[in-house]
Amino acid sequence: MRKVLVINSSTREEKSHSRALTKLFVETWSKNYPKDTYHYREVGLTPIPHITNEWIGASFTKVENRTEENQKPLELSNILVKELKESDVYVIGVPMYNWAIPSGLKAYIDHIMRINETWKFRSGEPDGDYVGLLENKKLFILSSRGDNGYAEGEHNAHMNFQTNYLRTIFNILGVQNVEIISLDNEEYGGELFAKSQEEIHNQILKIKY
Repeated sequence: MRKVLVINSSTREEKSHSRALTKLFVETWSKNYPKDTYHYREVGLTPIPHITNEWIGASFTKVENRTEENQKPLELSNILVKELKESDVYVIGVPMYNWAIPSGLKAYIDHIMRINETWKFRSGEPDGDYVGLLENKKLFILSSRGDNGYAEGEHNAHMNFQTNYLRTIFNILGVQNVEIISLDNEEYGGELFAKSQEEIHNQILKIKY
């Protein structure tokens, strides 16, 4: 039995294509792995607060020097990190906003990038050699985008600060098993978008661990 963490980041609800993708994912995964359990983290409709100066100070305080008072800014961050550590599969529904990710998801990432909690320097000192502490995890990035051509080698690849960024972040955290499924052409609508939807939905229906 695995624990699946589903993260939705769209600021839209009813008309959100990324939410439709995570919904289809869960329906499909539940059929394939009926014993798995799910936990949902909302960072779009209920935004995560941005980190503060107090948060940074608390985060970089060594464990042996921590007090109850200076750890209060980390209360939410601790919950989010705990969710990650306890989950086996991550599913992120993410629309592309201005070629990047929604600000709520960026705030979430700031909370989970915790030195000596989710990553560390190999030598124990700033050495540029990052070691991820989230081991044996699998990540599915379910993205929705208005245009197309954002994959590696395609004409808009240089503007993809969405899935490329997320893959990089989670690789640093130790998650190397990453699968990206992207629904493109939303802004074009019509037959082109309908074809993209059909292709991506069929791809999700074939997912496996």
